[in-house]
Amino acid sequence: MSDMTLGDVEVTRVEELHGPVGMTPDVFFPGSPKEDWDEHRPVLVPDFLNDETGICEVAVQTWVLRSEGKTILIDTGVGNHKERPYAPAWGHLELDFLGNLERAGVRPDDVDIVVNTHLHVDHVGWNTRLEDRTWVPTFRNATYLMPKADFEFWNPANNPKIAGGVNQNVFEDSVAPVHAAGQVLLWETGHEIDANLRLRATPGHTPGSSVVMLASGSEHAVFVGDLMHSPFQVMRPEHNSCFCEDAPAARRTRREILGRAADSNALVLPAHFAGHGALEVERSGGSFGIKRWAPFDRL
Repeated sequence: MSDMTLGDVEVTRVEELHGPVGMTPDVFFPGSPKEDWDEHRPVLVPDFLNDETGICEVAVQTWVLRSEGKTILIDTGVGNHKERPYAPAWGHLELDFLGNLERAGVRPDDVDIVVNTHLHVDHVGWNTRLEDRTWVPTFRNATYLMPKADFEFWNPANNPKIAGGVNQNVFEDSVAPVHAAGQVLLWETGHEIDANLRLRATPGHTPGSSVVMLASGSEHAVFVGDLMHSPFQVMRPEHNSCFCEDAPAARRTRREILGRAADSNALVLPAHFAGHGALEVERSGGSFGIKRWAPFDRL
């Protein structure tokens, strides 16, 4: 857990879990050449690639923002007690995420806004909690901002192919209960959260994949969700993860956001980077490089 201030916005990182993702680079990032990974090994080991096992490492974390008197969560991790038959490592967990959140000074009823950058299994889990065998909103006073495109795509009533994949049961236990409670605001191309923060659609990873843009005083940052899972994708933005729905669009939005971040000196805060968790990027030939890591404590 660590924090920093960007203009008028306080940013705190709260971890749910971190460790091996159970995939080697060639599986996690299909088509990525081994020689490219070897070239960038000094950057990737040990936080993002285990040198002994060859398995990729990730974190699952929530960014807590305090802006204009409101408490805002960006993404809510995997969650507890969920039935995840096709992601068994994330099923029936009993983690102390709410304790971690409280140690960061945030109780569930303090949260005003929850942003789900997209509706994958590891971004919506703590939207709900189990109460007397019923899934209820964890953050009872919050408005949940969800991209409409993802809300429609991941609804099994619209997409029967969800059955048998890692997102099976996710809509039913982590999205629909919040919508039924009247706490969901669906947005499309963009949404202004407040004077410091706005949502922007960046489709590709999922149909509704989005980023949160921060501009406060002279400070700029972008919370990129799953536009990238590893610093490897900073140096090699042409490589998608195996979870990207629209490969060309995912590559395009990744390059665009990295380019904007480099040109504006914006801090880039992905959902799954371990180590320092955030970084500044710079243009490097036709690609990008790591300018410096953020001053967050290493997990």
